[in-house]
Amino acid sequence: MEARTVSRSRTITNPDWLHNPHAGEVLASEFMEPLELDAAQLAAAIDAPVAHLQAVLSGERPMDAELDLRLGRYFRMSEGFFLRLQDQYELLEAKRVLNGELDRITPRAA
Repeated sequence: MEARTVSRSRTITNPDWLHNPHAGEVLASEFMEPLELDAAQLAAAIDAPVAHLQAVLSGERPMDAELDLRLGRYFRMSEGFFLRLQDQYELLEAKRVLNGELDRITPRAA
């Protein structure tokens, strides 16, 4: 029997390089698709401009507080749920851009 090996490749084991879904992508795949909702239907249900919702879904615009509140109410999620998804996306993207620069910053002593 052949021994199993674990990859040492940073591109495979480094979680910073895994797919980073934006809030609109999560909204579409986890909320809208299972319910077979399109952007026009959801926008009408939450009384939001369809163009704004479509821009968030496509990643052209970030999730904002007003849309988060409307979506949270509609899907019975906590206030801030969709904003936290947006924050997580932006933080990981910023880490990727900095690409190790943070490691060169010495934390200030207390």
